[in-house]
Amino acid sequence: MIKDTLHIKAPGNWINDPNGFIYYQGTYHLFYQYFPYAPEWGTMHWGHAVSEDLLHWTHLGVALYPTKPYDRNGVFSGSAVEKDGKLYLYYSAVRYLEEEEENIHHAKNENFVTSQAMLISEDGFSFDNKNTKKQIIPVIQDEKIGHATHTRDPKVWKYQDAYYMILGSTISGKKGRVLFFKSQDGINWEYITQYAHKNFGTILECPDLFEVQGQYVFQGSPMHILEDGLEYPHNSICALVEFQEEKCELSMRDTYQFIDYGLDLYAPQTNIDKDGNRVMMAWMRMPKPVESTGERSAWNGMMCTPRVVEVRNEHIYFRMHPQVEHYWSVEVVDQEKLDWTKPFCIKSVMKEGETLNIGGYEIAIEDDCVKTDRSHVFDSLQGYRLTAKTPKLCGTYHLDILVDENLIEIFVNEGQYVLSHVVYGLKKQLIGPVEKLLIGEGT
Repeated sequence: MIKDTLHIKAPGNWINDPNGFIYYQGTYHLFYQYFPYAPEWGTMHWGHAVSEDLLHWTHLGVALYPTKPYDRNGVFSGSAVEKDGKLYLYYSAVRYLEEEEENIHHAKNENFVTSQAMLISEDGFSFDNKNTKKQIIPVIQDEKIGHATHTRDPKVWKYQDAYYMILGSTISGKKGRVLFFKSQDGINWEYITQYAHKNFGTILECPDLFEVQGQYVFQGSPMHILEDGLEYPHNSICALVEFQEEKCELSMRDTYQFIDYGLDLYAPQTNIDKDGNRVMMAWMRMPKPVESTGERSAWNGMMCTPRVVEVRNEHIYFRMHPQVEHYWSVEVVDQEKLDWTKPFCIKSVMKEGETLNIGGYEIAIEDDCVKTDRSHVFDSLQGYRLTAKTPKLCGTYHLDILVDENLIEIFVNEGQYVLSHVVYGLKKQLIGPVEKLLIGEGT
């Protein structure tokens, strides 16, 4: 049984989007898009990991897998709610109309259709893929309502006495939109309305809509929102919105924030933790696999640490989760004794013009921004963004930097902005202003 600390990593082979993230009957459950046969994208299953504290995760293997004509080519992304003590899992079901001749795990010419389906688990640990699945929204044939191919990623929540679903979709593959459905029992759904916006790219994926401190926040992953010839053109954004829940009336401003300014993060999903915090987790995209170590075979894909979503002065913060903050309990005085194979945390208060080098990963304060450069720790991979920066910071640069072998997360000014990068091949060196160097208890 493979276990992870802080960062959920593929237990071997491939993972991408987080699915069904929920605190259910005393345990955190995180499902994820999973291809169990190779460290590359393929026919989607749902893998399953559980935790008592959002820090220590145990992988439990495959939970959902294709069994029905409507999901024979993939159990795609979705969400979870608790109802009557049971776990209701909602997902997008994919059926190829044409397969690649040399790879049945890929649709030819994007010739596939998508419907929405669900599975009810009695306890969150057993999943009857043959008898408890149900197709709840058939393939949408009316283009005025949604797209037959690109309508996906149901996020479901309860409000008062009804259940609501938001889906990502597109208008003819050219303009993103979201669809709203409503249900009295979580099983039988009716279409309510839709909303399109220029910030939704060509196709809107992984929508999420929730209330924080009396204000509604929209999250989504619009495709082709950054077209500069570099990976990745699809990115995750958030914005404060107006939302009338019963009628599903949504109104969004033209301005938005990136959820993470490293632009590797994608497909975030939120839910409520045991203390009532709105918590976000997301997939960190990796351009190449990591070689096998121990019982973990070659793997590709990991999750960011859980982040608490807050709204302060009309700005959306993603701060380090209290569980993660408390994890860093042991200060390292002698940097030479630092174990670079284990996660650690750097606390630094930097100044304009200063630089910090973490194993070849460079952080600088320039023009009132935090700027980063991973050129020396990215294995000469071509076509990817190697540098990144935050918006301007008004002269304050408090950094909490989480360092793992393949991921660096920089929390700027307690989550005012976060900038995270996938890395490969960090060297064992720290050069620059380090206020504190911390490791977790027991590591």
